[in-house]
Amino acid sequence: MRLASWRLPLMNWFSVMTLAGVANSQQAPANPPPDERFKADILVIAPHPDDESTIAGYLAKAVLDEHRRVAVVVTTRGDAGQNLVGYEQARSLAEIREIETRQALASIGITNVWFLRAPDTWARDISDVLRSLETSNHGSSLGEAVRFIRLTRPEVVITMLPATVVGENHEDHQAAAVIATEAFDLAGDPTWFPEQVATSEDHLWYGNLMEGLRTWQPKKLYYYTDASHFDFVKGKGPEYSMTAVSPSQRVSYARLAAKELSFHRTQYGDDPAKALATNNLRDYEQPLPFVLAKSLVGGAVIGDIMAGVGSGKIPFAPVRGYRPPENSAGLSMELGEGWAFYRRFYPAHNLDVMPGLLPPEVGVGSGSHFPVQLLLHNSTDKPVTFHLRTQLPPGWSVDSTSEEHSHPWPMSAFTVGAQDDIGVRIRLVAPRIEKSQWQTITWTADAEGHEIGPVSLRVFVGGQ
Repeated sequence: MRLASWRLPLMNWFSVMTLAGVANSQQAPANPPPDERFKADILVIAPHPDDESTIAGYLAKAVLDEHRRVAVVVTTRGDAGQNLVGYEQARSLAEIREIETRQALASIGITNVWFLRAPDTWARDISDVLRSLETSNHGSSLGEAVRFIRLTRPEVVITMLPATVVGENHEDHQAAAVIATEAFDLAGDPTWFPEQVATSEDHLWYGNLMEGLRTWQPKKLYYYTDASHFDFVKGKGPEYSMTAVSPSQRVSYARLAAKELSFHRTQYGDDPAKALATNNLRDYEQPLPFVLAKSLVGGAVIGDIMAGVGSGKIPFAPVRGYRPPENSAGLSMELGEGWAFYRRFYPAHNLDVMPGLLPPEVGVGSGSHFPVQLLLHNSTDKPVTFHLRTQLPPGWSVDSTSEEHSHPWPMSAFTVGAQDDIGVRIRLVAPRIEKSQWQTITWTADAEGHEIGPVSLRVFVGGQ
């Protein structure tokens, strides 16, 4: 007790004397500048530990050869992943995956790495971005992402593609992209998360609640994808050779990417290390494409990621925001869930490249069961019955349809109230096929004598 009672007055005396000394010093700045230790040229916002590895070859080029400052934010900790080298799972696995990620990025010169620690969603059936946004506590994760943009003040933000694509296509990938895009558009607005940019009462004292950051408007936003096909991104942004040799490291960027991935042993075991040892780098040598989502400083679409960004601060650039469709009256139908969200999200955030990038698509396994949701909209002043028809390629079948009435498949009837809409869940069964192929499912509807649709979904069915 004596020690504690002696230390407290001494600490207070020392603090007061320190503050007095600082106050009397004419060299101490009244408003310190942002902390340069965390300034980034590029901020990557990735969904899981190891998802930064998709672009590790480019990040190595940016850091090691172009001397760019790169920081990485990972939205989850990967606690739902596998463990190929041990028994640790769940939260213990998350601790390991954090360390793996820090070691992996340090191998290419990146040391500023943060984790939002949102839940790692285990995708079921078809990935749905809305499910991941719900489990990650969308607002909280967005606030964290905005904070890291304001802290690191990047010229460029890179994240995954906010779209449903055939490939690995995890819903957490899409959620990270949505959050990163929203943060790009909000970090320069002082009315969003204002506590972050409010000046603290006294930054030299304890217990401050306001954070003292500055607003920041990044200049360019780029997307990358882990899709299994890349035809739709050709010409939409720069593409980097992974077989090119790093001038500083004297090895290919493919080898640097494999080295970076080799630290993620829980997910990939010793495969990357074996590829390095045998020089079997084919999986790492494919060209690495990006999509230029938006640029506030102009420049060529396929130009270098850092072209034209400069180093100065630019004014906040508000986006157009959500606007209801002009022809909203009447009856309509669309694919629901993530697809319906993206139809509104892209124009709201000035993502003019996205609506025509690729049609709605999904990948499923041979013989698999999976659900699709359709949204039926009635903007009239009376209830309307939709007679829905599903047009399937040969070999397909319908397992079940929600709220089915009166008509057997392939036609089902659904009554939608005045000024209302409903979601119709259709569970489909893919055919068993030997060879993978693209197929198309189409829906049309008849309501009040009007033909509605068609609405189509492109499906890649994997062969056995």
